[in-house]
Formats: sequence, structure tokens, C-alpha cells
Amino acid sequence: MIEKIFKTTKGDIHYWINTAAGTKSPQLVFLPGLTADHTLFDKQIEYFEGKYQVLVWDPPGHSSSYPFEMNFFLTHKAKWLDDILLSEGFDNPVIVGQSMGGYVGQMYAELFPEKLRGFISIDSAPLKREYLKKWELWALKRMEPIYRWYPWKLLLKHGSRGVSTTDYGRQVIYDTMMGYDGDQKRYAELAGHGFRILAKAIESGWPYDIKCPALLLCGTKDYAGECRKLNKAWHKKSGIPLVWIEGAGHDSNTDEPELVNDLIERFLLDYRF
Repeated sequence: MIEKIFKTTKGDIHYWINTAAGTKSPQLVFLPGLTADHTLFDKQIEYFEGKYQVLVWDPPGHSSSYPFEMNFFLTHKAKWLDDILLSEGFDNPVIVGQSMGGYVGQMYAELFPEKLRGFISIDSAPLKREYLKKWELWALKRMEPIYRWYPWKLLLKHGSRGVSTTDYGRQVIYDTMMGYDGDQKRYAELAGHGFRILAKAIESGWPYDIKCPALLLCGTKDYAGECRKLNKAWHKKSGIPLVWIEGAGHDSNTDEPELVNDLIERFLLDYRF
């Protein structure tokens, strides 16, 4: 993987890319969740690089993509992503988004429906307004103080153990969180900002219809918010196939990487991108 930098007026976005597969399609774009970084997809990159063109980023404000002005919205992230894909000749992208990465993928699908070839959601949820109650949106906008005042050692423990059921998955998140050790304020601002722009995107009332082939993956032990409940409803209302990842938490791709990799590959082969 080659690290590159995309410059914006608000800061630099770091991303990693491997185009060894040449022009072979499709092109896999991995988008990690809120407060996570590119290492969340190490097992996927290890498996797919060389087979397909692959790209993964540290989202704006996260890890290497810092410092960054935290006054942007989800639409900005989708547009910056499109700029990066255009600069790299990624004209056949399949987005694989975990949690917040799945929301970015849905926003990309909304803004650039003609460009997105496929979408895989990993432990994410729908952006459509109909799925959330008013009080849930109210709460999303007020998460920053919780992250700011929660004892850091407990946050480290609960933040890593709460999203994963395996030692490997927990270590990935723990190591990422330790990058903010000694600067809990920055971590709280990052999380709080992410939840606020998520609420803003949902409140927009945009349709967020997925018009390309899609797949939903969700861990059976995903206890992050209402993720399991929302995936059931998303599947029922949209008809998008849903696969439960047995024993996995909110980070299914780290808890069951071999299974998730197989499902991604089967998705690519089934739709013959």
C-alpha cells in the first residue's frame, strides 16, 4: 500500500492505495467508522490487495488526517472522497463502509448515484429519517460531553471491548484510541462532531436510496446503539440482503475477517462487476 495525501482547504486527508491489479474491476474503497482509522481494514487489505485495486483512508480529523478543521458535514466527506477517487482513476468503485463509513457510503450514493457500482454496509445503519425518533436525533447532537467527561481508562476499556468480541479486534481499536492518549478533548470533539453531522444528514430528509447492488452485514453481538434492530428494519423495508455475522460485535470485519472477506468476494463475483 502506498500512502498519499489529498489536500483540502480544511486539512490534509491521508489515504493508502494499491493499484497492482491494474485496470481490473471493481475497485474496493474501504471506509472505517467514527474514531477508527485505516488499520480497521488491515485484514481486508491484506486479502484483497493485488486481486483488485484497493483504497482506504483515515477519515478527516482521524489519526493521520489531523489537524483538520472540524466544521464540515457528511456531504463534504462524500465530495472529498469523490475527488480522491477521481484523482486515482477509480471509476468503478464498490464502497465497503463500517459504521460511520457506511453513512459516508450512503451519502456518496445519494450525491453520485451514477458512479457507485456497489455498496456493502458493515455494522452501519440507514440514513433515512424514518428509522430514528426525534429523541434519538436529539441525543446524537449531545454526545461530546459524555466522551469528554467519561474517565479515560474506562473509555479505553469500554471503547475497545464494546465494539469487538475478539482479542484482535479489541487490540485494533485500543491501539487507535491510544493515539489520543493525553488528549481526551480531541477524541471527544472528534466523536461529538461525527454524531452531530450524522444527525444533520438524517434530518435533511433526503431519500438515500441505494440504486446499485448492495449487501448488509451485521454482527449478532453488535450492541452499538440499535444497530441490529435497524439492520433488520433496513433489510425488511429496502429488500437489501442481510447477512448476520455469528458471534461478531460492531466491528464484524475484525471479529470474523475470513468470513467477511469471503462475503465481499462473493458479492463481487455474483454481480460480475
